[in-house]
Amino acid sequence: MLAKPFQPALPILTKLENAGFTAYFVGGCVRDLFIGRDIHDIDIATSAAPEKVQDLFDKVIPVGIEHGTVIVRHDYESYEVTTYRTEGIYTDKRRPDSVNFIDNIEEDLKRRDFTINALAMDKNGNVLDLFKGQSDLRQQLIRTVGDGKERFHEDALRILRALRFSSQLGFAIESSTLEAMKSMKHEIKSLAVERIASEIEKWAAGSHLNFSFQYLKNLKIDQELPVLKNHAGMLDRFPKTVHPLPTFAAFIAYCHLLNESISTSEWASSWKCSNKTKREATALVEAWQNLQENGLNAKLVYRLGDELDDSLLAINHNFPSGKSLSLTEIDQLRKALPIRTKNDLALKGEEIIALFPNQQKGRWIHELIVTMEQAVVEGNARNTKNDLKEWIKWNPPVIN
Repeated sequence: MLAKPFQPALPILTKLENAGFTAYFVGGCVRDLFIGRDIHDIDIATSAAPEKVQDLFDKVIPVGIEHGTVIVRHDYESYEVTTYRTEGIYTDKRRPDSVNFIDNIEEDLKRRDFTINALAMDKNGNVLDLFKGQSDLRQQLIRTVGDGKERFHEDALRILRALRFSSQLGFAIESSTLEAMKSMKHEIKSLAVERIASEIEKWAAGSHLNFSFQYLKNLKIDQELPVLKNHAGMLDRFPKTVHPLPTFAAFIAYCHLLNESISTSEWASSWKCSNKTKREATALVEAWQNLQENGLNAKLVYRLGDELDDSLLAINHNFPSGKSLSLTEIDQLRKALPIRTKNDLALKGEEIIALFPNQQKGRWIHELIVTMEQAVVEGNARNTKNDLKEWIKWNPPVIN
């Protein structure tokens, strides 16, 4: 019987089969079903060529049609549908130079990375398992499909994916797979930094990070990673027990705090992070330093923003000697804040300008608002128009 999470996608498989093709649920969604993880993305593999899939369904997005992948929209949900395929060599270490569409699911499964991801399930819930993936799931083991060196040579990102799965699932990495990772780790250098960063972000957030951290350290994978490869011994600065870091900003901020000679800007630029991640990392560093110097306070909580609460907690958790901190304490302080953002100030920018009709507009307006914002947060001014106007009388702006 087909498990409930897959039932909304059943009409897609049925339609493909009624048209004379075969189709299966594949990959991570099948894996997660067997280990009881939440299933988010349901992927489908089929013998139908991508053009045939486009003909069969009304709403199709050809996101990777040259590699056989399209998105089928059904009942307001998106499903990735990929044609069975074999692949040529990976010259760029990212995508195969050529893709051959086939009508054989067995050959398609042979090209996949790990046995636990090489499972296929039909519309009745029957599982096709060619590489003992279910056995490896029961043994909590990560093992490559076929020869590990070949899989990692095809795409060195799979080395980092093995680490990521060990961090997320708490699975051990099978010995011959470990040897292949060690042998092929030098090929990580050929990968785009953005791909490396994406995997390391997921790795650092894994609930079994401490377990997987030992693999990364013992295999010396850090010697192939941005920034870390230029700072030997950086991993030795991590605590004996490493707790998950839920965002890449938290990872960068924590690494900087472990070695302040490496700036957050260097981390962010070397990993090609977004400006948002860079800003968040800087905010987390400032918040943690404020916490150590002044304890938890309204200014810290206000400037941090609730989207980074978990990241600050995680960073603090990784400093055994740091100040105590809990989400409850942060929540209580945040609820007591007189404003949540500067947009909540009772006195707006145009009203401030009106108070100084003879002054030319300039940076002084922004500086005054920032100072006024801080006064309200710290309880030195009440957030009403009259009180803020009175506060400005006693704290006039510096106008050059």
